[in-house]
Amino acid sequence: MISFADLRTKMMANPEVAAAYERLGPVYELVGAMVEARHSAGLTQRDLAAKLGTTQSAIARLENAHHMPSLEMVARYAAAVGRRLDLRLVEA
Repeated sequence: MISFADLRTKMMANPEVAAAYERLGPVYELVGAMVEARHSAGLTQRDLAAKLGTTQSAIARLENAHHMPSLEMVARYAAAVGRRLDLRLVEA
């Protein structure tokens, strides 16, 4: 069985995959941090949905990282899990 690290190394050798990862990496990091914050708050997707006035399926779509959430939604999500949004631009 191939390890995740080996698979990642093999995939990143492909320039198209590497470019897509570079472009989408921040989205995956953000969504990962959101899911981790929800877990740390002890909330299920259903619990969070109730706090945000939406549905569990909407939270699931937000957490699957297939699209970029709006800053407003990220800020609302953060507040609902007891966090605040902190945006920074860093040098490339």
